[in-house]
Amino acid sequence: MQRRKSTIRRLGDCHNVTDLRVLAKRNLPWPIFNYLDGGADDEFTLSRNTDAFNDYELLPSQLSDVSRINTETTVLGQRIGWPVFLAPTGASRIFHHEAEPAVVRAAHDFETIYSLSTLGTTSIEDIAAVSPGPKMYQVYMFKDRAISRDFIKRCKEQNYAALCLTVDTPVAGNRERDLVTGFGIPPKFNLRSVLSYARHLPWSIRAIMKPNFDMVNVINSASASTEIGDGVMEYINSQFDRSITWKDVEWLAELWDGPLVVKGIQTAADARKAADSGATAVMLSNHGGRQLETAPAPVDCIAPIADELGDRLEIICDGGIRRGTHVIKALALGATACSIGRGYLFGLAAGGQRGVEHALGLLRSEVERSMALVGCNSVQKLGPKYIQKSSKKPA
Repeated sequence: MQRRKSTIRRLGDCHNVTDLRVLAKRNLPWPIFNYLDGGADDEFTLSRNTDAFNDYELLPSQLSDVSRINTETTVLGQRIGWPVFLAPTGASRIFHHEAEPAVVRAAHDFETIYSLSTLGTTSIEDIAAVSPGPKMYQVYMFKDRAISRDFIKRCKEQNYAALCLTVDTPVAGNRERDLVTGFGIPPKFNLRSVLSYARHLPWSIRAIMKPNFDMVNVINSASASTEIGDGVMEYINSQFDRSITWKDVEWLAELWDGPLVVKGIQTAADARKAADSGATAVMLSNHGGRQLETAPAPVDCIAPIADELGDRLEIICDGGIRRGTHVIKALALGATACSIGRGYLFGLAAGGQRGVEHALGLLRSEVERSMALVGCNSVQKLGPKYIQKSSKKPA
């Protein structure tokens, strides 16, 4: 594997998402890559998100007609070309100067949904102007509800298809890699980080000459702009509301009046509350292993929630997806679709829009190939007969 890593120097050398991670690490300064790659505490949950897929085995149905594979599905009211869409991720510009526009263009080219984060570095309006494809906007519940109302108004004006409320961040997780590298606003430099920025001059020069790392959707909010002053992140941190309850979800559902996803759900009990509060979908997520350590892997949450609430909610598996077989396993367990974050950010860091397209192309090809090998010609037909829990854990 060490020899294999040494040969990955361009997109053409990347044959899977993990290869793109290697190239992303090569391209980014040490603090920036570790911010992208890291999780909370001992990072058990981070690694478990992917490893948990190995606890399931696919059961092929042989001599099935797989001459044509249909990967189309519908999620959040949108017909998409395959059951994977792009999850909201903050500050894409720090990973590549092409930023969120590169990602939304790639999403459109690959017939899927792009999700813009409140903490993105491109505005709601600019993303809408870049691509006519389906888009979702992710919000946090701020103390000043006028900001949320402003976001919803702007999303409606720009024809966003869905809204996503993240609920697993009452406080930030303990991301120790960032403490070691000094990543933050402002950054804390040490010898290793300074040397790494110096070795990655293209990134560093762009960061100095054209930083553009502002959280523009918050800055551009008519309700917030007069209060922010010079401390954008300080203002955002002060606005995170630890007192929110399911009543706030009801308020948001009524205000939005469209497909609403609650992101950060991990139990059937909370999924039921989401449905009762007006959500149309849940995103099973532990925030990429960046919040509560030892939280369950999203793939392990699917079946219990699908069994109880699959007729009331769309179920989106978010976290740890690196292979097409992971997508098929999630759908067979009862997920409606999957979403990826790091999977496309590795591609963005590896090569901008071309890198995101490369990541999506690899993953989509794996989905189609694995569908044929499992003997199922439509993602709509995937179900329990194609999967079983492994009786033996991998070594």
